[in-house]
Amino acid sequence: MAEIPTAAISRLVTYLRILEQLETQDISRTSSSDLAERAGVSAFQVRKDLAYFGRFGTRGMGYTVPILKRELVRVLGLNQTWNVVIVGVGRLGQAIANYPGASDYQFQYVGLFDVNPAIVGQQVRGLTVRHTDELRDFARHTTVDMGFLAVPPEHAQDAAQALADAGIKGILNFAPVVIQPRTLERGGPQEISDEWRGLIVENIDFLAGMKRLAFYILNPHLKDAPTPEDPA
Repeated sequence: MAEIPTAAISRLVTYLRILEQLETQDISRTSSSDLAERAGVSAFQVRKDLAYFGRFGTRGMGYTVPILKRELVRVLGLNQTWNVVIVGVGRLGQAIANYPGASDYQFQYVGLFDVNPAIVGQQVRGLTVRHTDELRDFARHTTVDMGFLAVPPEHAQDAAQALADAGIKGILNFAPVVIQPRTLERGGPQEISDEWRGLIVENIDFLAGMKRLAFYILNPHLKDAPTPEDPA
């Protein structure tokens, strides 16, 4: 498979959301132009993004909404269950745990962790909050695919290391700080420690989003400018 830009994956998520909305409106067919208009990109970009993963439509007839939706669910890995733990069960962590819709995409919360004695032992969404020190042992007995970090910035690195030590290979980081993998010196250049190899970190930075929004409000013509991969 050709190298796929990260932005293309983000757009696939947007296309899936649009297809779900079309289904609720009993619309059974769509086109690259229609998807493009709803997603705020060009039809060329839609076709290019989908072409990374196969051929899903018929020339001149567009796409069958349920079929394209099913294929995007498969491509994105949303046709299997993903076990999730949340580290940091303050206001943000509880809001994430109670956010509706996660189970619709097979994301299942299996554990909640915190270091605050006032929070440990509480019940949230039917789960007992455990101390973060228990995370590694918990992951030995329960399959955990990804961890969500909802801790203060000064604790994010330690919390991420706890997830890495537990063998968890995906982190969704809500803390406004860049997570750094642990490195070791083995008589030569620094190497990433074994528990970080293959670990994927996705950052959700609300403040960064607001900064970008402020820039584009001041410079709206730059937001609409075609990119080099989109000559339309």
